[in-house]
Parts: sequence; structure tokens; C-alpha cells
Amino acid sequence: MMNEYRSHPNPLLRRWRLAEGVQNCSLYYRVMRWGCRVAGAAFYHQRVYNRHHEPATGGVVYVSNHQSFFDPILVTNALSRPGNYMARDTLFRQPWFRRLIESLNAFPIQRNKADTGALKEAMRRLKNGRTIVIFPEGTRTRDGHIGPFLPGVAVLSQRAAEWTVPVLIDGAFEAWPRTQMLPRPGRIFVEYAPAIPREEARQYSPEEFVRRVRQTLIDMQTHLRARIGKPTLHYE
Repeated sequence: MMNEYRSHPNPLLRRWRLAEGVQNCSLYYRVMRWGCRVAGAAFYHQRVYNRHHEPATGGVVYVSNHQSFFDPILVTNALSRPGNYMARDTLFRQPWFRRLIESLNAFPIQRNKADTGALKEAMRRLKNGRTIVIFPEGTRTRDGHIGPFLPGVAVLSQRAAEWTVPVLIDGAFEAWPRTQMLPRPGRIFVEYAPAIPREEARQYSPEEFVRRVRQTLIDMQTHLRARIGKPTLHYE
């Protein structure tokens, strides 16, 4: 893995119009994404690795660790296809903010309960060839470690998504921990793992698959932090 850090997009996605059946980016989405890319490079020296693992077609669920409020942007900022985001329902209470995030393909999910409505909406979008971003820890990390995963990721990966892509975020916790009101400058890294096809995901029980994806992210975190000279985070 240490020799496989690359930063080029999937060649099949280097087009203004994507393949038939794949959600395209609106001009509005492209402008917003461009602004986020500029800010990420300017303030956080953002580095993205292995974005060539982005699938060119089919429904994709991106499974990421959760370090900060930046994370939904970080997961999809370097991708070619637009993201769809499961966001906690409290973010939709302010009308102006609700209009903003809905314009960027977000939809609500209730925290701390089995929200079957949100799960069905995610599955509907996946079956329509869209991408869904989820943070199965359910909340932002308190210390940088990757916490236990909720089981919903297995449902999406094994029933609806054609592909599952683990995504590691590192550095966002230091830039904007949950105990801090405002962000500060820092260095942020994003790395994509190879896409897991649905047929492979179905070879595991839901519990085994969730453990496998979480362990993949832990291994990625260990390798990346060693590569950039940061202390290793230890897990039981």
C-alpha cells in the first residue's frame, strides 16, 4: 500500500457529460465544488490519494470515518460524480440552510434510531445510479480514532449499491475537533480504497462486512499516518 499513493481521476470520468444512467453535476454543483477545492488547497493543503478508485457507473456508497463538519465536502470534493449526503435531521431546521444542503443533494436522517425512511431514500438513489456518502460512526470522533460502525452500511452495500468505497479522512480532526467552535488551518488528507463490488459484499454476513470495512479504514489510517510522520493511533 505504501507505494500505491496516486492522485489522478478515473480516466472514464474525464468528460463533461457522464455515461447514460449516471447522475451528472449541475453547473451550480460544479461551481460550489470548485470553490471548495480552492479553499481546501489554500487553507488546508488538502491532498487526495487514489481517486482513480471512483467507479464510473452504478450506484456507489462511500463509507468514511467522521472527523469534522468538513467531512461531507472532503469525501466528494475531488470526485467527478456528484455526491448525495445523508445528513442529520437537525440540520434541516433552518429554512435557509435546508435549501442550501438540499440543493447539494442532501437528505435527512434521524440520529440514534433506525430511520427506515432515510434508508429507503438512500436505496432509491443508489438504484438510480447515484452516489451516497455515509458516516457509519454516527457522530464525529472525540479523539481521532475510528469508532464502532452502525449496521446500515451493510444494508446499502449488500442490497442496493453496486460498489462500496471506503474513504479515509485524516487531519480534519486536528483542524476542527468537535470541542472547537471554529476551524483552524491545518493539513488534511483524503484517501480512497479500491471499490468493493456488491457480489463480494454479499459473501459476508452484515456484521462481518461492517467489521471488514472498518478494519480497512483503520489499516489505511495507520499506513497514511506513518507515511506523513504522524503518531500511530492504537486500537484494541
